[in-house]
Amino acid sequence: MGRLMGWQLARSGYRVALYDRGDATGAQAAAWVAAGMLAPFAEAALAEVLIAELGIESLALWPAILAQLPEPVFFQRNGTLVVWHAADRAQAQLFEQSMRAHLSADLQQTGIVKLQGPVLQTAEPALGTRFSQALLLPHEGQLDNRQLLAALAAGLAQHKAELHWGVTIDDLALPVAGLVIDCRGLGAQPSWPALRGVRGEVIRIQVANLGLTRPLRLLHPRYPLYIAPKENGIYVIGATEIESEDQSAVSVRSALELLSAAFSVHPGFGEARILELSTQCRPTLPDHQPAIAWDGARVLRINGLSRHGYLIAPALCQQALAMIEPLLAGTITDVDAFEAWRQRTRWPTLFQTFPLHPIG
Repeated sequence: MGRLMGWQLARSGYRVALYDRGDATGAQAAAWVAAGMLAPFAEAALAEVLIAELGIESLALWPAILAQLPEPVFFQRNGTLVVWHAADRAQAQLFEQSMRAHLSADLQQTGIVKLQGPVLQTAEPALGTRFSQALLLPHEGQLDNRQLLAALAAGLAQHKAELHWGVTIDDLALPVAGLVIDCRGLGAQPSWPALRGVRGEVIRIQVANLGLTRPLRLLHPRYPLYIAPKENGIYVIGATEIESEDQSAVSVRSALELLSAAFSVHPGFGEARILELSTQCRPTLPDHQPAIAWDGARVLRINGLSRHGYLIAPALCQQALAMIEPLLAGTITDVDAFEAWRQRTRWPTLFQTFPLHPIG
């Protein structure tokens, strides 16, 4: 979120200084340990309506963003396939019902396609006859998150942003600037105590000639997972959500569950090579929704993207950029002016004055 905001501002002619506790690769950030799935329809079954709306808008914004970056980023919009084993048919029915409940009638009609038998086999030949039914969410997509982090760093350098890598910001000594934008995720906990970490574990594997053409979600009451095929035969497997801020190595249980579930999708995964087992903690607020918070002076905080960072970042960025101009122009100077501006926005619940939540 911070890199995207900084890059957009630098392109618009603002003088930008970026401070990051990690390096240009982004390997120290939660954004590094992700699958980069752009799946607002599937997330509609699991998250608030706001997340699906931001995600659908962001899907339309990503192609133009990626086209303007100085380095290529793998991007695919070939849909998501949702599958389940026969014993989990009830799980699939609940998933579909919940997804439809959070989508408009038009989106239900165009964004959810039921597949079965030969039609399913034609849509994803690599699965063969392992599944008799599936849901295709044709508008969804994915990108390579690590390529994106590097491309945004290169884009910031291209537009002459001041880049300060390996610098941790102290809340008591914020940089001197006309506006400070805090996108530190869990690094902002000292000033935003309501933030908590939700642990996620991701496995990267590589296998030749498996041939999955789009991200896949397996519905299961205990081991739901996603499999996102990237370039060069690399697959990202994940789905764990653990209420913990522990960032130690992947547990044996999680590794066994994720790899066993992937093997049940396609036995070819049994011949894959494990490249990486990674953990990170997603920054999450109590209501599981993102927030843009203004401190009444010169600090704008964007946080709480949880597991939806890549899904919603472009739309969230646009909303934050729309607030920056009146802040710098002096149109928003007090809480009343902020409230009047907030009520005119498309998603007023995104915007809050800081602090948002009581400590604890």
